[in-house]
Amino acid sequence: MKTGLSYHFRLVAALLVASCGPVLAQQTAPMQPAPPEPGMQPANMPPGGMPPAELPRPGSLNYVQGEVASAGQPLSPQSVGRFSLRPGQDLSTGNGYAEVLLTPGAFLRIGPHSQLRFSAVGLADTRIDLARGNALVEVDQFISGTHLEVTLAAASVDMLKKGLYGFAADPPAARVFDGKADVVTQAAHRDIGKHDQVALANNPQLKKSDFDENQAKQDQLYVWSAARSRTESEQNKLVAQNSAGYYPLADGWFWDPYADYYGFWGPGYWNSPFGFGFYGGFYPGFYHGFYGGRRGGWHGGWSHAGGWHGGHAFVGVHGNGVAGGFHGGGFHGGGGGHR
Repeated sequence: MKTGLSYHFRLVAALLVASCGPVLAQQTAPMQPAPPEPGMQPANMPPGGMPPAELPRPGSLNYVQGEVASAGQPLSPQSVGRFSLRPGQDLSTGNGYAEVLLTPGAFLRIGPHSQLRFSAVGLADTRIDLARGNALVEVDQFISGTHLEVTLAAASVDMLKKGLYGFAADPPAARVFDGKADVVTQAAHRDIGKHDQVALANNPQLKKSDFDENQAKQDQLYVWSAARSRTESEQNKLVAQNSAGYYPLADGWFWDPYADYYGFWGPGYWNSPFGFGFYGGFYPGFYHGFYGGRRGGWHGGWSHAGGWHGGHAFVGVHGNGVAGGFHGGGFHGGGGGHR
């Protein structure tokens, strides 16, 4: 009797396995690699966002706060990664701020009630016409052979090295917090350096003067720009610490899906003109690792260790791959004597 029961049990078990085989095969079919485990990411890192619609380039919108528009069409944070200024296009603000990429490692920021237009947009030649309001240009990395220029009134200001440069349209003036610039009009030429400013109206000889830097740093555009530089520095450190999520493949702009804006990865380690540190290259502490593509990942345009495969990770250094102003800080009498 025991032998008969044992035989029947084995027969029923075999039939069950045979009938469930296709289901088990479906359940055990190979699956796409899962995204990195949450524990592999810093606790404060948000989930990754969608990839951008276009490659970063000079003129790419990188951050929007408040009222910002181009050709009368409002721009929003959702425009970042999907909008770039072309030659002849304008960018204007009401009660708002905007950040735009220039050459790799250089940021253009404009304050409230400002307007500018790009007359040339490219890795070799980028020229901005400031028609109204104020602008700051932060140059963290200066690429030899490139041309970065801001024009206002009848003057052009060429930025010649790493630094921080301020511009005001009314009255027209330029100042250098750090770096070196070449100011040119039809009648005169003047080099200005750290702590220099030059008025561009009723100053045919382009005489330069000092300015009160401590007072100038209270300007709301300066404060906002410093906050942006700090945020980008902190996000850059997360990139360096989290190769499981993503890592740039070379120097240049890259899309940061956790921040939803473009970041910059440069050579070695450096500080911005605001004093915030950035990692780059194969700096020690940048942990290499490659985890499988994000489930349902995107293919063919962006290189991202957490999910994007192939194509161009970013524009490389070598082409691969609130209201305020300059009032009281030196432009309107707070500066030193002419020299």
